[in-house]
Amino acid sequence: MRGAEEGRSETAQATAGKKPFKQWRRRYRRLIRSVGRSRFVTSLAGALVYHALRFVDATQSRAEGSTEERQALFASHPAIIGLWHGQHLLAPLVRPKDLPSVALLSRNADAELNALVVERFGASTVRGSGGREGETRTDKGGARALIALRRALGSGKSVVMIADISKGAPRQAGLGIVTLAKISGRPILPSAAVTSRRHVVASSWDRTTIPLPFGRMAVVIGDPIHVPMDADAAILEAKRKEVTDAIEWANQRAIELAGTKR
Repeated sequence: MRGAEEGRSETAQATAGKKPFKQWRRRYRRLIRSVGRSRFVTSLAGALVYHALRFVDATQSRAEGSTEERQALFASHPAIIGLWHGQHLLAPLVRPKDLPSVALLSRNADAELNALVVERFGASTVRGSGGREGETRTDKGGARALIALRRALGSGKSVVMIADISKGAPRQAGLGIVTLAKISGRPILPSAAVTSRRHVVASSWDRTTIPLPFGRMAVVIGDPIHVPMDADAAILEAKRKEVTDAIEWANQRAIELAGTKR
């Protein structure tokens, strides 16, 4: 009995000793999150990412066979430029500086940082998200975003939009991009940009690709995809699959053109 009581006492003491550590660890995590959300830190990070991308752009050569993006983008302007999650970092470098455009950003923890970077490159931003595959409704934030993007297209601005859904199935276009094409009457341009020197974050859900300097950049923009303004659910689903295939084709073609820098 005495041994059992001593054992319980030692366990209680050990547990009590861990409590202050756990409390300090929680406080430390809260502090880090608070600092990460501060406007100053976010602004500093945005500036660093912007200048890093400018440096990457300045040190790239253009891969032979790439699309002449200026001609392709202005030919269908205003258009909906669709690309995949994880490959968005090169999008600001592909957009001609004099192409009026707005970028759709997800409503997540990184949105403010992404907005600062995009706006430094001269584009405006809209917060929201597209509908997931199979959804028949759009949440209020997504609906507001679609309305804002339709207005932007109507005012002569192209829309840069990630086609697949955050934390959803990677490289599967959602209904948001085809719905926007339907209500606006503007075409979707399936697009991809890849550098030969790149780091792929394999642990990320979307295999985020970080472009590295001193490589070759390939840009591929496919043929415009139009969605009828009277499209029903079946047509929207067919167009969603068409957009998925077209963006993935552009992506694979860009990877092939860029190759690997040795």
